[in-house]
Amino acid sequence: MTLEEKLKLSARQLATQNLSSLVLSPSLFGIYIHWPFCVSKCPYCDFNSHVRDTIDMSLWESSLVADLKAAYQQTSQKKVTSVFFGGGTPSTMPPSIVSTLINEIHKLWDVDEDVEITLEANPNSVECQNFQSLSTAGINRVSLGIQSLNDQDLSFLGRTHSAAEAYDAIDIAQKTFKRHSFDFIYTLPKQSLSHWEDELKKILNLGSSHLSLYQLTIEKGTPFFLHHARGDFSMKTNDQSASFFEHTHRVAETYGFDAYEVSNFSKSDRERCLHNLTYWRAEDYVGIGPGAHGRFYNKDQRHFERRHRAPEKWLEDIKNKKSGVHVDGIVSTQEKAEEILMMGLRLKEGICLTDFSKKTGYALEESILKHPIKILEKENLLSFQKNRLKTTPMGLQKLDGVLSFIFNYAEHKTA
Repeated sequence: MTLEEKLKLSARQLATQNLSSLVLSPSLFGIYIHWPFCVSKCPYCDFNSHVRDTIDMSLWESSLVADLKAAYQQTSQKKVTSVFFGGGTPSTMPPSIVSTLINEIHKLWDVDEDVEITLEANPNSVECQNFQSLSTAGINRVSLGIQSLNDQDLSFLGRTHSAAEAYDAIDIAQKTFKRHSFDFIYTLPKQSLSHWEDELKKILNLGSSHLSLYQLTIEKGTPFFLHHARGDFSMKTNDQSASFFEHTHRVAETYGFDAYEVSNFSKSDRERCLHNLTYWRAEDYVGIGPGAHGRFYNKDQRHFERRHRAPEKWLEDIKNKKSGVHVDGIVSTQEKAEEILMMGLRLKEGICLTDFSKKTGYALEESILKHPIKILEKENLLSFQKNRLKTTPMGLQKLDGVLSFIFNYAEHKTA
């Protein structure tokens, strides 16, 4: 018997709930637009990014518009609450294309008057020259990939900007955009906890109300994976990484930052990244461009879509089908439950059990998943608080292990 079949047997049907009206009216709906090109590839990056000598901007503009129109056919009844230009390096996209895409979204969908429109950018001086034009095009939030304020660490990370350029970019971003977020990477091989604390305090004093602080990870297929395998550098131990994580959260809290997600900090609820919350709360979104994903309800069912990662193959799909969708299907009950747990346990707010039941049709506390969750609760890794399942501070630090335990336990019981 499969896990999904056991979920159906062990869980309570919510017969009194009008499920279709609930799932078709999520509070958040986001549009992700992927620009796959970078000037150079960072050695730690496993994102779908590519370096090209020449780019046919006219072709890419028309193809992205076509993909938007295809996505609209599946989600025309939804109201857009966020748009996110990611990559790659979308700040290398001509502002005229950004403007075209934002205008097209307004033509197609109903758009919330407070819509959040984010664009990722690097702090290179050339890209910063476009900030004012990007603001005029409709971008109202910039996510600046600074990564470090230390030149030596920037060199190790393969970044093409200096610490001085980073400070200049921060100043320009704060003067140009209504909202801004800065990204940094820590637990670098040669980074001591005291040096990171010194840098962290500088970061917390930059004047931004949103920060993304990520621990360095080694991903397969990246140059860093090969360098690490041949012994060019050593990563922190699990205990060292835990110390960095705990100290980062503790110091950030003293500066008034709330860790509302495992790696994201804000000074107020209003400053949280609305688009990422759409993912973490398992709400609806579409993805445009190479490698982009989408998940949304349509006709009482949750659908998934995936575009091909290769830019040239995606262009071919647009040419032949007028849509970038390469693979699509229906999200199963098991997959919906996994999505909610995988995303929701990243958040400080956790998962509303009533919301889980509305989205899956089954009560979490009466499903097979309750057994591993109860074990993790006894280990002080998860907790139930006022109809919510939350990750404890210790559980948040060990999130990958917590999720693996839940799903491996469930799969083992259905084998």
